[in-house]
Amino acid sequence: MSKRRSFTPEFKARVVLEELTGVKDKAEICREYRLRPQVLSRWREEFVERAPEIFATAPSRGDEQERIAELERMVGRLTIELEVAKESSRCFASDNILTSLSGGKGR
Repeated sequence: MSKRRSFTPEFKARVVLEELTGVKDKAEICREYRLRPQVLSRWREEFVERAPEIFATAPSRGDEQERIAELERMVGRLTIELEVAKESSRCFASDNILTSLSGGKGR
């Protein structure tokens, strides 16, 4: 019993494009790649059916980019807040040291 061959999506797309663009006809492709005509037909049908998905997802990239920009702004804001908190902590720590050195009296 022969083992089934598996093909990468890239290979399938390249083969289907060869047929659709007219670089080679179906018979040439089937001979060259040792494919059954039914297999090539099935790949072509799937390719044509799913082609609109490529263009349908393009607007969502804008949404993704907008979300990335929003998150980058948030990271920047939180970084600034962290630096302010660290500086405040240093100031309070130095005030506490001064207060304890001066005998517990306030400034």
